Amino acid sequence: MATWARFRSAAPELAEAGRGLIYARGDGEALLATVRRDDPPRIHPINVGVVEGGLYAFLLDSPKRRDLIEDGRYALHTHQDPAAPSEFMIRGMASLVNAPATRAAVAADWPFGVDESYDLFAFDIASAVLGVRPTANDWPPVYTRWTDDAGDA
Repeated sequence: MATWARFRSAAPELAEAGRGLIYARGDGEALLATVRRDDPPRIHPINVGVVEGGLYAFLLDSPKRRDLIEDGRYALHTHQDPAAPSEFMIRGMASLVNAPATRAAVAADWPFGVDESYDLFAFDIASAVLGVRPTANDWPPVYTRWTDDAGDA
């Protein structure tokens, strides 16, 4: 799976458009889908950020945090503007980040204050999809897809 930096290097236009949609409302925001065992998926609004070549989120103790620790699989979908409903979706694996230097670097660029009660997660990317719709009347969306064919190499 790819870090955000590797994704950006492999698909720069797609990554830039996706980043624009993540930050469309100011702070980085998206909907996070998580799974655990045989339970149905859960959907959670979160703050997410592209910082120093990675995609990260700080999470408090919650079902979404426990899902990511137990399983790690995720899907992320940006919010849509009803007037220009383009969308960006990624899937992959999330992992807990314990490195103090990484945590400090991400926290320094975060839209709200975080303390030790927040866990930091990095989101590696297996695939990304961008659906472009300049207006609500444009249908169907024009899709661009990317898959990390490099794997863990």
